[in-house]
Amino acid sequence: MEDLVESILDYIRADYTDYAIMINGEWGSGKTYFWNHKVRNKIESMQLNGKRYRTIYMSLYGISNLEEISKKIFIETTQLMDKNLKKFMDSKEETTIPEYAKTGLDMANFFGVTQNGDKIDYSEFFSTDDKVLCFDDLERANVDVIDILGYINNFVEHDHIKTIIICNEKELSTKLKSSNLEMKTFIATYLLDKEGDLVKKTDKPMVERIQDTIEYVFDKANDYERIKEKLIGETFEYAPEFNYIINGILMRYEKYPELIRFLRENTNLIISTFNKSGTRNLRILKHALNDFKKIFDMVNKSYPNTNHRVMQTMLIFTIAISFEIKAGKVTKDKFVNINSNEEYKAILVSSRVFMDNRQFYIKEFDNNYYYNFKAEYRFFKFIEIYIRTRIFDMRVFKDNMEVIINTIDTDKLPAYKRLLTEEYWKITDDQFDGVIEEILDDVKNGRITPIEIVKMFAYFSYFIKRNLINYDIKAIKSVFLNGINIASLNATYCDNVEEELDRISVDEVGSDMDEVVKYFNEVNEKLKDKMYMEKAEEVFKYIPMKMELFYDKFAKECMDVPIFKYYDVFQMFQRISCASNEDIVTIKEMLASRAKKYTTEIEPEIKNIRKLKQVMDDYIDGKEPTIKIVMLEEFSKELANILDLYKPSFLGKKEEI
Repeated sequence: MEDLVESILDYIRADYTDYAIMINGEWGSGKTYFWNHKVRNKIESMQLNGKRYRTIYMSLYGISNLEEISKKIFIETTQLMDKNLKKFMDSKEETTIPEYAKTGLDMANFFGVTQNGDKIDYSEFFSTDDKVLCFDDLERANVDVIDILGYINNFVEHDHIKTIIICNEKELSTKLKSSNLEMKTFIATYLLDKEGDLVKKTDKPMVERIQDTIEYVFDKANDYERIKEKLIGETFEYAPEFNYIINGILMRYEKYPELIRFLRENTNLIISTFNKSGTRNLRILKHALNDFKKIFDMVNKSYPNTNHRVMQTMLIFTIAISFEIKAGKVTKDKFVNINSNEEYKAILVSSRVFMDNRQFYIKEFDNNYYYNFKAEYRFFKFIEIYIRTRIFDMRVFKDNMEVIINTIDTDKLPAYKRLLTEEYWKITDDQFDGVIEEILDDVKNGRITPIEIVKMFAYFSYFIKRNLINYDIKAIKSVFLNGINIASLNATYCDNVEEELDRISVDEVGSDMDEVVKYFNEVNEKLKDKMYMEKAEEVFKYIPMKMELFYDKFAKECMDVPIFKYYDVFQMFQRISCASNEDIVTIKEMLASRAKKYTTEIEPEIKNIRKLKQVMDDYIDGKEPTIKIVMLEEFSKELANILDLYKPSFLGKKEEI
C-alpha cells in the first residue's frame, strides 16, 4: 500500500505532466477512504518549487451535466467564498463544502457575477494552478463517461493540472455496454433487416449477430479505451489493506465505551467474517456495524447480562446476513420462512440427512460463517428482520431474547452444554464439581445424544489426565459406553460425526477415546439403518395408489441412497406388480438412470436388487404373455443391466458382488 502512495506522490512531484492517473478498484473496497486517509494529507504537506498544493475532491456520483462539475470546482477554489462558511468548515475540520451548503448558494448573486443575464459559465472563474484534482465515482455519473473524460482532459492536457481519477472499471465497462440497450437492439435489428441478414442462413446465432452489430455501431467501449489511452498515463490497481481500514472504521465508535471495548476485543472475529463473505465491500461492513450498534444497545438496555458468546454470535450473524443480502449473493426470501433458531438447526439436519437440495444454501451459510465457531444459538430472527426490512421488531426481539436466556444463559444452561458452548476454564472452581456430577448423571441415564456423550468423554478423559477430577478412566469409559446404549434407544442418526468431533475444544486422543468413538460409530450405523428403514417404509407405501407422491419423494430423498437395502423384497415386488403398466415402465427407467448416475452410492442395495430380479423371474416363469408380463420381463432385463454395472470388469474389483 505504501508503494502505491509513493507512486501517486511521484506523479505529483513531476515537474511537467500532460496526463492523469487512475486508481481502479471494486465498489466499497475503501478507495475513497484510501484517498482521505493515506493520500490527501501527504499531498497537502508537500512543498514543491516554493508552492504548496491543495487537493480538490469531487464525487461524480449523480452528476447530470458538465456544468455541475465546473460549479463544484468553482465553489471549492474561489477566493470569494463566504467567510462564515469558511469558519464553519474550519471548526468542523471539513475539507470540502458540504452538499447542503452548495445547494443553498445563489451562485450569481452570492459572488456578484453577471453576464448580462446569460447563463454563467463557471469554468471561466476558477484557478487551479496550485491544485490537485481528484474525481471519484466516475462510473456513477449520469453523464456520458466519454464527455466527462473529454472535460477532464482540458485540465490535464492544456493546463497540466495534476489529476487523479478514482473508479471501478469493471462496472464502467458494464455500464458502457448496457446503456440504452433496448434502443441499440432495435436499431441493430433494423440494420440487419435492411441488409437482408435477418433471413440469411448462417451458423452464427441471431443473438450473436445482433450483439456484433451493436458493438460495431455503438462501440462506446472502444471510444473509452481511445480517450483513456490519451488521458490516463498510469492505472493503479487498488488492493486494500483490510485490517488497517477495518481498524479505522472501528474508530468511529470510540465515544461509545462499552461498544468499542466489545468491538476491539472481537476485531479478529469481524475481520474473519468479512473475509468469509467473499466480497471486498467495506461499505456493507460499515452499514452492518452501524446496525450492530443498534442491536448491541437494545440488548444491553433490556438484557444486560446476556452471555458473551451470544453477543459474539450476534455480531457474526449481523455481518454475515448483511453481506448475503446486500451484496446480491442471495435473495432476501432465503431467510424469510425461518422463524427460530430451532427451525434453522432443523433445516441443517434435514438438508444433510435427506439430501434436500432446496436447503443447500442454509447449510453453506452455516458452514462458511460459523466454521470453527461453537455456538448453540446461531440464528436471530429479530436481526434477520432488521437487516432485511430495516424494522426493529420489538415483539420478535423480546421473544428471541427470552428463548436465549432460558436456553443459553449459563445459569440455566445444562452442564454438558456449558462445555460444548464455552471454554471449560470459564467455569468457576466452586461450580466445576457440580457441573461434572450433573454431566455424569445425564450420561448414565442417556439424557443426552450419543454424539454428545462421545464429546463429553473427551473432556472427562482430558480432566482425568490433568487430575482435575478423580475418576478411574476404565470405569468412566464403561459408564459412557452404557450411556451411549441407553441414549440410542431414542436417538437419531448423526451424519456429520467428524464435524461434531472437530468442535471439541480439548485435544484428546488415545486408545480409550478411539474405543468410545468406534463403539459410537457402530451404534450410529444401526441408527442409520433404522432411519432408512423408516424412510423406505414411508416412500414405498405410495406404490401403487399414490404414484405422484412416490415419484416426488423418491426423486428428492432416495436417488443417491441405497434405499432398496432397507425394504422387504417380496413386498417391493408385490407393490410393483400391482402398479399400472405405465408406472412399471417409469419405475424401470428411473432405476436405470439412477444406477448409472449414483453407481457407487447405491452399491449396498445390490444384494436386494438381485433378489428382486429373482422374485420377478420366478413370477413370470411359465405365465402366458400379457402386456404386464412383458413389462415385467423388460423390468427384469433392466435389473440385469444394473447388476452388470457391479461386475468386477466394470468396477475393477477382484471379489464377487
